[in-house]
Amino acid sequence: MVRIVRATQVELEAAVQALRDGELVAFPTETVYGLGANAQNPVAVRKIFEAKGRPTTHPLIVHLDSPRYLHRWVREVPEVAARLAERFWPGPLTMVLPRAPNVHDIVTGGQDTVAIRVPSHPMAQQLLTAFGGGIAAPSANRYGRLSPTRAEHVRDELGDAVRVVLDGGECQIGLESTIVACDNDGVRVLRPGAVTVAQIREVVGDRLIESSTLEAPRVPGSTPSHYAPRTPLVIVPAGEIDARAEAASQGGRRIAVLAQRLPLKSHKYVTWINAGRRPEQYAHDLYANLRTLDKAGCEQILVQAVPDDERWDAIRDRLIRAASSISDADDTGATAVLP
Repeated sequence: MVRIVRATQVELEAAVQALRDGELVAFPTETVYGLGANAQNPVAVRKIFEAKGRPTTHPLIVHLDSPRYLHRWVREVPEVAARLAERFWPGPLTMVLPRAPNVHDIVTGGQDTVAIRVPSHPMAQQLLTAFGGGIAAPSANRYGRLSPTRAEHVRDELGDAVRVVLDGGECQIGLESTIVACDNDGVRVLRPGAVTVAQIREVVGDRLIESSTLEAPRVPGSTPSHYAPRTPLVIVPAGEIDARAEAASQGGRRIAVLAQRLPLKSHKYVTWINAGRRPEQYAHDLYANLRTLDKAGCEQILVQAVPDDERWDAIRDRLIRAASSISDADDTGATAVLP
């Protein structure tokens, strides 16, 4: 059970003042920790990109405390979006909608759409309500690296770049939100998350577009290489994880393993984490587990491939992106998945 923490009045006032001063505030959501700035202050929002080392063409998500403020940020709310908001907000769903004229390009990556979410975490709700406006926030980590699910992850990675870090304990879900694009043609899923395709289909029915020739808007976390530890990560077929770990650790090479069970036998040079077979718990622990293995001083992280069913879609997406490496010599990206 994740312990939900609320901010004290002093913490809340400090965070709100920092946002009004054009500074950055890290805050917990039910998904991951966000790195927030006043979404109506382009100078403040630019600090997000500087702190993260994030390209300014990558749009941000604007967080609101209630759907009733959507009209301040979007030109129109398609009927399917209204239905999704009623079902899933507050919660781990981001909707990409036609932007209102007053939304700054730095927030949208210069696109004609804006990404909006209403988070459910009590501390995020406290902050948004007290601030009284939209907070633009990606995950509070260096660009392309593991998302933070605890306040100490934010402090370790971003340090003094963040004026205030609100500590709400561990994030309940542990993976970034589902992202959908909503327009008059229907709904397209652009990034999997805790809200599944099946759940979305229950709400919008045949308005769900599962394949399209239309160009999708750019959204957070959609680059081939993302959510990555610094240690090279390779996905291994489920039945081969022990053999691959033993082979890789020959000659005293230190190897890390993220599996869904205990090892069949002990491996002298292998650091092994059993993340279990429950997708909700696996997702909750994923980034913390990868951070632990990343700090273990190993040459490689081997990850046991996860099951194919829909409950594992978001986890599989993050692991595939984490296993994609882009080097200076080859900017096409190569996914490290062993046959």
